[in-house]
Amino acid sequence: MISSDNPNVVESISTLRQLIDWTAEQLNAADLFFGHGTDNAYDEAVFLVLRSIQLPFDVADKVLDQALEQEEKERILSVINERIKTKRPVAYILGEAWFAGMSFYVNEGVLIPRTPFAELITEKFSPWCEEDNVKRILDIGTGCGCIAIVSAFAFPDAKIDAIDISTEALAVARKNVERYKLDDRITVIHSDLFENIGDIQYDLIIANPPYVSNDELANLPAEYHYEPVIGLHAGHDGLDVVKQILNSAREHLTGQGVLAVEVGNSQQALINYYPQVPFLWLDLQHGGEGVFLLTQQELLQWFP
Repeated sequence: MISSDNPNVVESISTLRQLIDWTAEQLNAADLFFGHGTDNAYDEAVFLVLRSIQLPFDVADKVLDQALEQEEKERILSVINERIKTKRPVAYILGEAWFAGMSFYVNEGVLIPRTPFAELITEKFSPWCEEDNVKRILDIGTGCGCIAIVSAFAFPDAKIDAIDISTEALAVARKNVERYKLDDRITVIHSDLFENIGDIQYDLIIANPPYVSNDELANLPAEYHYEPVIGLHAGHDGLDVVKQILNSAREHLTGQGVLAVEVGNSQQALINYYPQVPFLWLDLQHGGEGVFLLTQQELLQWFP
């Protein structure tokens, strides 16, 4: 284990660039899983080192090559120690995660953002949605609120309802909404799916529900066990929540409305369960899988 009071470690590293390279080596050598915002040791090292001392990711080269203060080294080494010793994701250690190029406060009451919806939102769900026609959006399972907040910037004329069954998650979402000064456009609502939204209809429903099956849950790496199981697990086949959404969404979409849902590794299970339904599975340029779209008209046809 790395010791933050080991003078040989501290004194042999003088710059941020050196520390990032060294941190990547330590993370690579440890039995860690990378999947909570990064997918490799080097990218996680960049995140860990720079954000531990509140530096931006686009820090200038001259800063990377400047001498580090002893206090900065100690802070970064303590985060490295915790990451390796406990396998706790860096986002929880630092209380920060990034989504669509934006920073969000997170704690263990919410999942760490990693959904491929970032790409779709920043592209305004084109060509399936017309930006000017999207006036109301529903974010199901808002967690830290990142999807709702990024959607508010992508669709500046839209009102957004961000719902979650978890009161802990809603507290985090409210902090992030306040941080970005979007209280007038985003309403954070405690709701079990559509239960507490009345008869409101939306032009776009974005759902990132739990979709982990029993078998998948039992085999998740240690890092995932810091996340709330309510945000991950959805029955023996991972489809418990998705089925509920499909059976009710038609009532909450406008005539031109679109439902977008992420089901991740449960994609094949969903196809097998509804072989007749023409899910539009999206090919995402920046990675990710298991995201489908259905229109309100398709939902009326297949889930009457």
